[in-house]
Amino acid sequence: MSAPVLLVTGGSRGIGAAVCRLAGRRGYDVAVNYMRDAAAADAVVTAVKAAGRRAVALQGDMAKEDDVARVFAAVDRELGRLTHLVYSAGITGSPARLETADAQMMREVIDLNLMGALLCMKAAIPRISTRQGGRGGAAVLLSSAAATLGAPGEYVWYAASKGAIDSMTVGLSKELAGEGIRVNSVQPGLIETEIHAPGRVERLGPTVPLGRAGTAEEVAETILFLLSDAASYTTGAIIRVGGGR
Repeated sequence: MSAPVLLVTGGSRGIGAAVCRLAGRRGYDVAVNYMRDAAAADAVVTAVKAAGRRAVALQGDMAKEDDVARVFAAVDRELGRLTHLVYSAGITGSPARLETADAQMMREVIDLNLMGALLCMKAAIPRISTRQGGRGGAAVLLSSAAATLGAPGEYVWYAASKGAIDSMTVGLSKELAGEGIRVNSVQPGLIETEIHAPGRVERLGPTVPLGRAGTAEEVAETILFLLSDAASYTTGAIIRVGGGR
């Protein structure tokens, strides 16, 4: 059987890039979606190829339906029929209390974090579903510890978008269980990535019960487990990777 085909949205940096690199080492062919940083995406592709797997960088804004369609069509063309999806594209917006937050900024967060995930799952289902000729597979949607912490005074809209991801995970896991598609969510806590405002990780790291921020590679390990056959009886799960936070 041919290698599994994985699309990672937001795959050029942070957790998404760590997932791509680890997936290459675990035997997946990988499509690395990115928005702007082509050089970073190309570096991830190089790492996957160095592990002996096929890889391709695909530019696209996952908040835009036309871009989603174009990226999925490119995966079909370049790597073959999709079997796995990780939705890691996401932004926080600018930190603020809600009454001072810009409405357009909040719409952009919701569009990418939530609508993008819905659009990508909509495109992934007919490709992965055993009822529609697919091999079956799995999807992991990136939530956040903010879904339960609420991000008060900083990113309440971001927290709301991630709470919606968890609801979506539960619903789709039940909707797709009979079609060979498992759907799970991972809630990273404070992780050392570029998504944070300057100084935030250093400020909050000591408050985490384990005493530090996590790494993108630690989150990637959980995601790859959920994608793998080792998690064959796990669907609808929401797993916190937050150091106890």
